[in-house]
Amino acid sequence: MSFEIERRFLVCQDVHRLCVDGDRILQGYFSFDGQSKIRIRTRGDEAFLTIKGPRHGVTRTEYERNIPVPLAAAMLSRLPWNRLIQKTRYIIPHDGMDWEIDVFEGLNAGLIIAEIELAHAEQEITLPPWIGREVTYDDRYGNSNLSVDPISAWVRAA
Repeated sequence: MSFEIERRFLVCQDVHRLCVDGDRILQGYFSFDGQSKIRIRTRGDEAFLTIKGPRHGVTRTEYERNIPVPLAAAMLSRLPWNRLIQKTRYIIPHDGMDWEIDVFEGLNAGLIIAEIELAHAEQEITLPPWIGREVTYDDRYGNSNLSVDPISAWVRAA
């Protein structure tokens, strides 16, 4: 078991010119009860089972294991299509760190989130100019929540 320490931000400027060679990701959640989340993800020719514990600040426990792609595909096929998260992930280096840029598709199209993984919770970072509002503590922007309450529903409700 390891720890995931990350911060998440909205992207306020067009970063598409910086995004090259992204990885297509398809993922779904099989449990998220407020305490833990169980996720199946395919990324390129790999697949993963991930169990995440509750978040404490920017830190949470995480267990991740490679699984066979056919098994992941079979499990994801059991979820309704509108509960799947589809996105392309790009890596953009800035100030010696790699930022993960997730460009969402499907019911979350138009949403772009930048994530940065930290070595420790107090690590200082230099924000790139294309970073917008921090959403680390806004659970609406978590992938598990976006799978049941996509951003397209927010726009309709506004």
